Amino acid sequence: MHLLERVAAGVLLLASAPLLAAAAIAIRVLSRRSPLVAHRRVGWLGEPFWMLKLRTMWPSTPPATRSRALVERVSTAPPPDGKRRFDPRVTCRFAAWCRTYSIDELPQLWHVARGQMSLVGPRPLTQAEIDRYYAGIAAEVLQLRPGMTGLWQVLGRNELTYRRRRRLDLFLVRRYSLRLYWWILARTPPRVLSGSGAW
Repeated sequence: MHLLERVAAGVLLLASAPLLAAAAIAIRVLSRRSPLVAHRRVGWLGEPFWMLKLRTMWPSTPPATRSRALVERVSTAPPPDGKRRFDPRVTCRFAAWCRTYSIDELPQLWHVARGQMSLVGPRPLTQAEIDRYYAGIAAEVLQLRPGMTGLWQVLGRNELTYRRRRRLDLFLVRRYSLRLYWWILARTPPRVLSGSGAW
């Protein structure tokens, strides 16, 4: 199953390459910064990795010089309080559109193809999120590879509290099955395309 998933992720990555390339070029032009950012996450069995996303946050003031880098590693972890509906760091409508329809998360297919992530699994967690919300159950949650989608993405996305997301991640790990896997996978595209609960 895992090998099949990695192959499927590679195919999906190739299929989405034109969209990713167009989005990356737009972000490069609009932000004058690297189109990709990498955040440090705690992965399968506690193994850290740098998770790729399209850049969707940048100051409204352009930098003095245009960045030539493709990826910027961001060492400061996102705050463990969840995304804000009207985040002042999202200064561009195109970036907000990418976030609403999860275009910014497509680079994570690379991690699935490499075996670092799964298509379905618990949230890719930062160390700050583990310390604040997952203490005591982190080792159990990390028994599964982090997923691009999961229960919380199909049952509310950013409208859910962290405590609710924690419970859903734990439920997913404890009740994991192929039936639940395909149930989540089948419900992800309609949820993403609706744009509801995402910002």
